Amino acid sequence: MNFIPVWQYNEMQQVGTDYTDDANVEAYDRRMQRLRDIKEETQNIISSINLKRNDTILEIGTGTGSFAIEAAQHCERVIAIDVSTKMLEFAKQKAKLKGVTNVEFYHAGFLTFRHSGKPLDAVVSQLALHHLPDFWKIIALKRVFEILKPGGKFYLKDTVYSFEVDNYENFFNNFIDEVRIAAGFEFASDLEIAVREEYATLHWIMEDLLRKAGFHIDKADYYEGFMADYVCTRLNTG
Repeated sequence: MNFIPVWQYNEMQQVGTDYTDDANVEAYDRRMQRLRDIKEETQNIISSINLKRNDTILEIGTGTGSFAIEAAQHCERVIAIDVSTKMLEFAKQKAKLKGVTNVEFYHAGFLTFRHSGKPLDAVVSQLALHHLPDFWKIIALKRVFEILKPGGKFYLKDTVYSFEVDNYENFFNNFIDEVRIAAGFEFASDLEIAVREEYATLHWIMEDLLRKAGFHIDKADYYEGFMADYVCTRLNTG
């Protein structure tokens, strides 16, 4: 059993929407399947990290397993971790129903996962890092760096603010209103919780965190003032 210092941030604690509840997990999966084209998103990520058939990748924050299960059809092995046991149970069942056998699911997060074996070819994380305060973000990113092979790829999609902060009240009010119209009251309510209780950071801070962790940022895309995609490479030194 791994020793976790009492002073370390507890990444297993519930932050934001309660995904320890079965109904919320099932509703989340249905909503994501309805609002997102998972197959297209996965193909875009696979292309951006140059995933190969003999690669082993780690997904941090697998949620209900949609990316991990799809990516498993394009590589040798997927390690999928999440801090929510309910999410993992749902993901395991989904993989079983689809006959996918090369995904390994573990209860862990950025700060608690322990990798053994050869360095990984790629790490993918979507909408998970913002659950950590900024200090713990850099610790998390350094840990990702350490388990990647030199030249390995890191794909990060997360809540990152790139709007003008002087206009934050209008931005959040308008953005949440637009989401309510497009995706419904439930999704808008989740977004309100995320803005209030989670730890999204600013784009210039995120870029600096990635560089200080040792990554070269190959590509950074910001959209809607609220989201960001990064494709990074682990440099040979660190």
